[in-house]
This record gives sequence, structure tokens and C-alpha cells, in this order.
Amino acid sequence: MKRIALLGMPNTGKSTLFNRISGASARVGNWPGITVDLMSAKILIGGHIAELIDLPGIYDLHGFSDDEQVVRHFLSKNPVDLVIILLNSSQIDRQLSLVLQIKKLNIPAVLALNMADEAKRSGITIDTDNLEKALQMPVSQISAKHGDGLPKALEAATKIINQNQTPTDPKLISQYLQEDNQIEQEIESLIQRHVHIPATLTDNTTDKIDKVLLHKWFGLPLFFAAMYALFQFIFTVGKPLQDGLAWALNLLRTSLLEPIFSSSPAWLHGLMLDGVYNGLATVAAFVPIIVLFFLVMSIVEDSGYLSRAAFLMDALMARMGLDGRGFVMMLMGFGCNVPALMGTRVMRSRPMRLLTMLVIPLSLCSARLQVFIFIIAAIFTAHQAPIVLFALYVMSFLTMFLTAVLFQNQYKNAEPFILELPPYRFPTPRQIVLRGWQEVKHFLTRASKFIVIGVVLVWAMTNFPSNVAPASIDTFAGQIGLFFAPVLNPIGINSQLAIALIFGFVAKEIVIGALAVIYGLQGDALMAQMATQIDWVQAMSFMLFTLIYTPCLSTIATLRNESKSSAFMWLSIAWSLGLAWVISFVFYQGARALGF
Repeated sequence: MKRIALLGMPNTGKSTLFNRISGASARVGNWPGITVDLMSAKILIGGHIAELIDLPGIYDLHGFSDDEQVVRHFLSKNPVDLVIILLNSSQIDRQLSLVLQIKKLNIPAVLALNMADEAKRSGITIDTDNLEKALQMPVSQISAKHGDGLPKALEAATKIINQNQTPTDPKLISQYLQEDNQIEQEIESLIQRHVHIPATLTDNTTDKIDKVLLHKWFGLPLFFAAMYALFQFIFTVGKPLQDGLAWALNLLRTSLLEPIFSSSPAWLHGLMLDGVYNGLATVAAFVPIIVLFFLVMSIVEDSGYLSRAAFLMDALMARMGLDGRGFVMMLMGFGCNVPALMGTRVMRSRPMRLLTMLVIPLSLCSARLQVFIFIIAAIFTAHQAPIVLFALYVMSFLTMFLTAVLFQNQYKNAEPFILELPPYRFPTPRQIVLRGWQEVKHFLTRASKFIVIGVVLVWAMTNFPSNVAPASIDTFAGQIGLFFAPVLNPIGINSQLAIALIFGFVAKEIVIGALAVIYGLQGDALMAQMATQIDWVQAMSFMLFTLIYTPCLSTIATLRNESKSSAFMWLSIAWSLGLAWVISFVFYQGARALGF
């Protein structure tokens, strides 16, 4: 099988091009370092089945960051038939060095100059024909986002693949990578002969927007106001979608599933309907809001605004021993903690990486978001809901900042912060849909693993021993609740909520399903029951604990893998558990003391 490597600097659109060529759903984000792991897909090119590998974005083959080492290791250990090098056309003067480094390896290569439309608006013209002759490799200007120019680039790649050349020996590549050639002079010569860059770029739209959004006084308030507006929009639009899906799921149960299992043994009826179906249906009802959330966030991410947020936060983050990249990783953590933890590989300083990894699990991830949307919808009014959710996001930031301040002396960093601000862009509908589908697929994958297993175990624990009342204090679940009561009662968490929290250690998505199984209800009926069982103070305390306490098993495993330290992993677990209890205790007891 032929092997094609996709290589380029961070933020050049590699993941977008990977998706465009392969039809896969690699995550696309508009900040440096988004691709942190090797992704591959099988494609058909030139009559050959080829493996397309999306290598991490790097600035230099001779660098020593984790991503640069990953790329060097891959090229020196694996035969490669072709490298597609992707550059940002408007930054070709800074990125051509990587092309020359790859050229030194003698690997067949095609150069794709991405974002040709942005370069044109900036007044940059590139003589691709003569540049191709000078580099002795095919050169094409493309737009990975829109697909312009891509057929020509793929045609050049096909010609190389069809030549059936023997891949360059990885041992020779390893030898080349040990050399440090005089590349800077070659870059200057090529730029002077083949590229015209005007003294002032003609497209100043980005600068005009940045004068407002990066204002030293108004920048941060505008950012948080924009985030609040997004939450308001998501709840306003998503609530009818959620209600409609919940109605459809309830209709499916009453009209189809109940007749099917009506003659089944009581234990099977309870397991399938009160256990598996109630658990999954309750979680599934919130998928529309989750999808809507990520569709909106994909627009924000791909627009380039999150890079601005990192820039705005850098001065504050520096006081806590972090930098703007750490803030970007925190924002990534609001989607999922796992890729955010892996994203810290772009940091060369180990202390900086460890401190950033310590705060990321406190991000309000999408799994926690499902729990909060459910509790908020059950306990709070439609007017209060966006405010409560926004408050939880603020608390998430505050706990991360507190953690960074307390541990910054233990993980001191001296690495300077360099962040390139990309121009503002609006993602294509295809990119937005791919991101939404990715989140749905992520949910379905986890549902097929953790949630089904979790709700079945919860059903068993709340229904056995079989000679006691379901969900009573005498069941296994009830006994576990009694065991943890001395710790959880002071923060207002009852035995039912305690069981849900315990299973939340595995995956936070299980929490809602567990509550549905414990109460034997789903949808509106479950919400109504919850509203009679707990008040808003207990609900808020429960959500604060869920926000802060130990993340899911996937996050814990990633922490261990990325830090390469079991001690650091246990520190993270112990800190988050202790902090969660203290904050919930202060809130709950304080609210009760004030008469709430």
C-alpha cells in the first residue's frame, strides 16, 4: 500500500485538507497546534489504495517539541511514497523553510499553497511556474476550505504515485535529519526571485475588527458577553428541539416498546425499559442542544476568535504561571478534556505542560454540559437557565485560575509565549456540519460503550437484592449511598445523586442515564420528580461538585499517558476531589445559613 504524508506548519489548514481529500471528520480549529496525534485514512489515488497520514503541524524539522519529534520519528522509521506539503500562501516567506527541509530528505513531494484567496486579497502574487522549477517539485495554489485548485494538486500527486518509485530509505532520512544546512539564504533567494510581497498588505479588515475585539479595556468584556449571548441563543433555539425529541422518544416507548415487552418477565421488562431505554432516552433527548452548542462553537473556533481570546488572556495567565496557549487548551477542554490534554504537546517546557494539564480537567466539558442542561431544565426557569449555565462556566474558569495560582511555584516556567493570530474566517457549511457530526458520533460511540454498561449496572444495583423494594435503602445502591452519606450529606447530595456521581467517575454521560434508572422515569416525568426531590441549593451544590470532581476515566488515562507520571495523575485526582467537596460545602452551608 502506498503511504502519503500530509505535512505543514500549524494553522495552515492541514486538517481541512485531510477532510477534503479523505472525507473523514478530523477536528478543524483555527489556532496553532490543533493536530496533536497521527490520523490516517484510506484513499484511492492513481489506481492505488493509499494511506493518507495527517502529521502534527510543526515549524521546523530540527526543533525539539513533542510534535517535531513525532514527525521526525515517523519519517525516519516509516517508508513514505509522497509528502504533500501545505503552506499558508500569505505567510510563504516564513514557511518555505519547511519545504526546503523536506526537499533535503529526497522524498517525492507536492507543494500545495493553501489560502490562495487570502494571499490574493493581501496583494501577494506567487509565480508558481518558476517556483516549481526552482524547487523541482509540483507547486499548486489551492483553497482547502473551498476545494479550489485541489484537482491540479492531486493530479500531480497521482503522477508521482504512478511512477512506482521505491520509497526513500528511512535510514537515509534519519541521516539527513542530523544535518543542519544553511536554509535561510535559500529562502531569501527564492522569495526575492519568485514572490512579490507589498510593503503593506491590502486587506486590513482583520486589523479593523481587532481594534475593537482586542481593545485593552473592552476586549475581555466583549468576549464574555459574546459567550453569554451564545448560551442564550443555544437555550432559546435548542429547548424546542429537545422537547420535540423527548416527546418522540416517549411515544416510541409507549406505542412500540411497552407492547413488545408487555408479556416479558418482570426483570426483563424493568431492565430493558426502566433501565436501558430510560437511561439512553434521557441522555439522547439532550443531543440537539449539545449538537447546537458545538455547531455554534465551531463557527467561533474556525473564525480565529479563540486565538484572540488567548492573546487577551496572556497577561492574566502569565501571573498564574501559564500563558495564552494554556487558555486555548482550556477552551479546547470545554469540548473534551482528552484532546485538550494532548494539545499541550505544543509546549516545550515540561513544567508549563504539567501545570496546564493540571487545570484542563476543570474545564466544563461537553459530557458535564449534558448533566447541567438536564438539572437546570428541571430546577430553574427558562429565564434563569442561561444565567445559571454561564455562572458554571465562570466557576470553571475560577477553579482553573485558583489551581494555577496555587501550583505555579511547583511548576515554574520560563518559556516565552509566541502566538500567531490568523485572519478572521467564516467556516464553510461543510466544516460546520462535519463538526456537528463529529460530536454526534462521539456521543454514539460513548453511548455504545459506557452509557449502556453504566445504566445496566445502575439498574442492577437499584433492583437487587430482588426481595426488597426497588431503589430503596435496602438495595445495593442504597447501601452505597448510606456508606457515603457522612461525606456527601454536608454538601446536600442525597443517596440517589450519590450513585449517579459514583458512576460519573467512569463517564459523565452516565450521570443522567443513572438518574433515569434510579427514579424509573424519563423526560419531563423525571424532571418533575427531580424538582420534588431537591431544591435549587442542592441542585447547584450537585452541579458544582460534578463540575470540579474527578474527570472521566478517559481523561485520567490521558493524564497518565501525557505526563508519564502516576504521581501526577493521583495528584490531579486528589486535588479535584478535595476542591470539589470544599467548594460545594462552602456554597451549600453558606446558602443554608442565609435561609435558602
